[in-house]
Amino acid sequence: MKIKHGFLLREIAGLFVVVPVGERVVEFNGLMSLSESGALLWKRLEEETTDEQDLVHILTSNYEVEDMTARADVAEFLSHITEKGLLEV
Repeated sequence: MKIKHGFLLREIAGLFVVVPVGERVVEFNGLMSLSESGALLWKRLEEETTDEQDLVHILTSNYEVEDMTARADVAEFLSHITEKGLLEV
């Protein structure tokens, strides 16, 4: 999985937002806000192709969170960005 080309993560006044650029503006109207942990996952998905287990590991390594909770959070995050059409599978 990897973030589609044409979407950028920006931090504005302490908030993380995803903005479309170029041709993506036509298909994705507006902005999407992310939590700090969502931004961490987004950055990993921007950098390289990764899998769900790697994203779970990132959350458990950076936050005091149980594996099961991290799995649920990653699944929800991936579902949300897939639904918005932001993810290449």
